[in-house]
Amino acid sequence: MAYTATGGGDASSSNLKVRVQQVGRFLSSMVMPNIGAFIAWGIITTLFIPTGWLPNAFFAKLVGPMITYLLPLLLGYTGGKLVYGERGAVVGAIVTAGVIVGTDIPMFLGAMLVGPFGGWSIKQFDRLVDGKIRPGFEMLVNNFSAGIIGMILAMIAFAIVGPLVEHLSAALGAGVNALISTGLIPLASILVEPAKVLFLNNAINHGVFTPLGIQQAAAQGKSLIFLIEANPGPGLGLLLAYMVFGRGSAKQSAPGAAIIHFFGGIHEIYFPYVLMKPRLIIAMILGGATGVAANMLLGGGLRAPSSPGSIFAVLGMTPADGFVGVISAVVLGALVTFLVASVLLKTDKTEEEAEDLDAATARMKALKAESKGMAAPVAATSATISGPVRSVIVACDAGMGSSAMGASMLRKKLDQAGLGAIRSSNVAINALPADVDVVITHKDLTERARRAAPQATHISITNFLDGAAYDRIVADIKAKAGSAAAPAGGKPEGGASFNLGEENIFLGLTASTKEEAIRFAGSKLLEMGAITPSYIDAMLKRETIVSTYLGQSLAMPHGTNEAKNEVLKTGIVVCQYPDGVFFGPEPENVARLVVGLAARGNEHMDVMSALARVLENPKVVAHLATTKNPADVLRILDLG
Repeated sequence: MAYTATGGGDASSSNLKVRVQQVGRFLSSMVMPNIGAFIAWGIITTLFIPTGWLPNAFFAKLVGPMITYLLPLLLGYTGGKLVYGERGAVVGAIVTAGVIVGTDIPMFLGAMLVGPFGGWSIKQFDRLVDGKIRPGFEMLVNNFSAGIIGMILAMIAFAIVGPLVEHLSAALGAGVNALISTGLIPLASILVEPAKVLFLNNAINHGVFTPLGIQQAAAQGKSLIFLIEANPGPGLGLLLAYMVFGRGSAKQSAPGAAIIHFFGGIHEIYFPYVLMKPRLIIAMILGGATGVAANMLLGGGLRAPSSPGSIFAVLGMTPADGFVGVISAVVLGALVTFLVASVLLKTDKTEEEAEDLDAATARMKALKAESKGMAAPVAATSATISGPVRSVIVACDAGMGSSAMGASMLRKKLDQAGLGAIRSSNVAINALPADVDVVITHKDLTERARRAAPQATHISITNFLDGAAYDRIVADIKAKAGSAAAPAGGKPEGGASFNLGEENIFLGLTASTKEEAIRFAGSKLLEMGAITPSYIDAMLKRETIVSTYLGQSLAMPHGTNEAKNEVLKTGIVVCQYPDGVFFGPEPENVARLVVGLAARGNEHMDVMSALARVLENPKVVAHLATTKNPADVLRILDLG
């Protein structure tokens, strides 16, 4: 996780590049989890079809069903899951079946369209009926709603969407074939190579080229489209040029980077070398175009996408009649890039400093963070935080779960850095004091926090439990000359500690949606007399503002700030979901521990501090998420 720090001025608005990155990230997120299935299909095809290495009519029967049914269904399932967890995944797969049956071609583009739409549709239904289902009928409504909505959408996909996408696929295929037949396809490198170093590589390769390449490979046995972005040759040529003609740290690090890039397939490692000297993009474009031209002229191409882009993966996906073209594309792409980059490096008159590569790497990380929809990291310099620092506040919507966890971690790190005199606490955004110097909050809430405390320096984070981010923030504060040490007293005041007992711990649970998990936690808080019934609705409302997923497999649902009057006494329940519950918005945001929270004052801080302490250790988190003994939870949290 990374953070950005800004002063009291206006935040930069989303631009076209960020929007493109977000769309591309979503498309590639549907494909990348299923790359293994694509590779399995590619290997079976390469080995067993009549023109394969080991022709076998029996095993070749797998090829057609896998590309027609398995792969599109996986894409549709994943697309639905990205939008709305398991329920979205099921409906997405049902709808995808409609476009598959309604056409005669592998329906990859159709799956990437209707799968997410299926997830969105069931999500809207659940929102519509939220809180209106009578107790005892939840499972009945959940199952029948998914079935009926999926059925209706599958029929629409079968009759209308599938044929439309088939025509669209035919048009796109014709366009690609036209570019190849006219010899213009190498010009794609003019767009592809600059986009790669802006961290659109996965979006381009898996979001665009993979579905187009699969269509072409299914019809022609191979596709050069798979190597327009993934050719490891140009990156190798660039790093070889640095090895010979580079200077300073770039030259010293280039050999190791070349090995990781070419054999490991991690192409991102060469991006800083281009960002360090942007005119080297010329070499990358010419090398990339040469590789595409070689594949086009010599009949090169792959059966399936190679991921990662290692030379081993590339050769593994190459059919018997494509090796000349593929190897030529890699070698010639590397050679042309090496020659052009060598000239550009030799004629470069600027003095290279040791920090250049580090600066370029930082820029690369910023671009990568943006491409994933995260806040871009900044260096820990004196310019990050301005003015003397007397108080730091971690803020969230309600000032309870997520901010309390972050504040606990921050206080610990401030103490370790000898900055314990700086006041640090957590509050609700609406309660930010006028004299706060630094405000830390989730990136989705930063604008609200900036309006509430315009005089402060605002730091956006994406994970309240990322200790590395707090390390950088503390380093920024410590490095700032004149950081004031206010009178001690940074810890939250008052409040009796809350005693967590086994009756508050629920293990081995299952839930199909985060809403279901939140309602369960709320019901247990209600049973223990901690809240009124309306607080549960406030917990669900809080989730729509920003996800309460904190990282490290932990979610901490709680009510909105406006619902604090619905808290009768402090209550905390620890709910364990060994199979996980998708909390979003990122695909990896799956909670295995759901801590339901209702707090009066600061009575919950002992639990928050304990959680912040133990969740820094992934092994402890894994144990908490699988233990079958409530006493283990009490022992680890040390709150029994």
